[in-house]
Amino acid sequence: MVIINAMKGREVQLDLGKVMAKRLTITGSMLRSREQEFKTAIARNLEQNIWSLISAGKIKPAIYKTFDAGDASAAHQLMESGEHTGKIVLTFAH
Repeated sequence: MVIINAMKGREVQLDLGKVMAKRLTITGSMLRSREQEFKTAIARNLEQNIWSLISAGKIKPAIYKTFDAGDASAAHQLMESGEHTGKIVLTFAH
């Protein structure tokens, strides 16, 4: 598990039993303080090694719930509640 953002602050409650049962390794980074060259290298690495796997359907994001763009306020309330696990998606009609 890689933690890149701490939206709810740096102190959290963690169920170590679940971490151990899933044999997780936890690491984190605060990219804000890193130099631009480092961030560029990460973006390039993602483009070369990950985006093609997503496009091929080999890696799929965990989508918690999808909202029509007109319901963006409900989506935002869900996001602020922290009651979700996965991505909250807004869809836009063409």
